[in-house]
Amino acid sequence: MEDHQNLDKIYQPKIRSSLKRWHDYLTSEKRSSVHTINAYSRDVEYFLQFLTLHLGSSLSLESLQHLKAKDFRAYLSSRHRAGLTPASMARSLSAVRAFFKFCRKNNIFHNDAIDLIRSPKLPPRLPRPLGEKAAKEALKDIHKYSLESWIGLRDCAVVSLLYGSGLRISEALSLNGQSLGGGEMIKVLGKRNKERLVPLLPVVKEAIEAYIHACPYKIMEDGALFLGAKGGRLSPRIIQLAMQKVRANLGLPSSATPHALRHSFATHLLTAGSDLRSLQELLGHENLSSTQNYTDVDTAYLMDVYRNALPHQK
Repeated sequence: MEDHQNLDKIYQPKIRSSLKRWHDYLTSEKRSSVHTINAYSRDVEYFLQFLTLHLGSSLSLESLQHLKAKDFRAYLSSRHRAGLTPASMARSLSAVRAFFKFCRKNNIFHNDAIDLIRSPKLPPRLPRPLGEKAAKEALKDIHKYSLESWIGLRDCAVVSLLYGSGLRISEALSLNGQSLGGGEMIKVLGKRNKERLVPLLPVVKEAIEAYIHACPYKIMEDGALFLGAKGGRLSPRIIQLAMQKVRANLGLPSSATPHALRHSFATHLLTAGSDLRSLQELLGHENLSSTQNYTDVDTAYLMDVYRNALPHQK
């Protein structure tokens, strides 16, 4: 904890003791990084220093226990006036929450008012798609890490649906045997139980059929299409772990997750000239504004392609 002499002057001994216990907990039990511990410590110290001015007295555990929601909101307002971004304010509040939670759990003091405070609203994070080459390499690579060939074919079929049809992983794994229907479209049950039809590319259909042919379990029309090693419905975690192995082998960034393949589907379609309304239908977005996020991604993606295509300037 930084600046102990300063803490001695403005905080009562029980607060200093609680701060030290929390610091030891973050270090020894939770094993947080030095960066996280320092950031959390600074944020809580800012909060406590604000309270000494806000309340007009030195702090005690009793004063922390009796803080009202308005006191926490006053702190966030002060950080906003100091020029903090919403992300920094959210992190600061998260640190204060962590300290208060620790004190509650260890019967140091109990304050329910902090539970009423909402974190500052953050701007939506743009999805991070894979490039076309990386997406295709992932499809070719994912079958290599399974001890049984049918499981490798299954994983390949799942990620083919994510990239080739733009499905969410939950949508792909909720498909039943009857979802295929033998045609060129697949019926998908999306968010809020909203059904939509999605084109099934020949290469995706072939991947699914190869898996079905190799699967040792019988796939029932009203049962799961994608099965786990023991015959139950496949868990998303299995595909996430498979993508982790792909990332490690191909040297892909941590953003190369199963969901990133859906983002790649959308971005690559926009790059190829797809219109937003058609893309909205394919992705199953209720609002066009959700689909419009991909226009920003598409621009960023094109700029990356542009920069990589040009010779480096000296």
